[in-house]
Amino acid sequence: MYYLGATLLMFIGVAHSYLGERYILIRLFRKDNLPMLFGDTEFTKNTLRFAWHITTIAWFGFAFLLIHLSSDTINIHTIGNIIGITFILHCVTALVGSKGKHFSWPVFLLIGITVLYASSI
Repeated sequence: MYYLGATLLMFIGVAHSYLGERYILIRLFRKDNLPMLFGDTEFTKNTLRFAWHITTIAWFGFAFLLIHLSSDTINIHTIGNIIGITFILHCVTALVGSKGKHFSWPVFLLIGITVLYASSI
């Protein structure tokens, strides 16, 4: 059942990112009344896009947790590593997606590093 849940999470994550880009974000970005932050709408668009895709990354992280739960031995270090890597991926997505302008990326980086460190001791 864990594998089924993980498979469904992966499926919904891919569908969420693809369909969201194609049918929601692109259409939303065509509107001319988006809030102007930092002088234009580009920051707003980038923030909406990376925030949208961070949801998918989180679901993938949950899928890997479910896969690990299906094993005979549960290892808290592995669970911590999965969580830490998920937040490192959040960091990269926010950093690249916002071109470094959104300040969530250093927080995600700090979370990822501290969790990975805690999992190694």
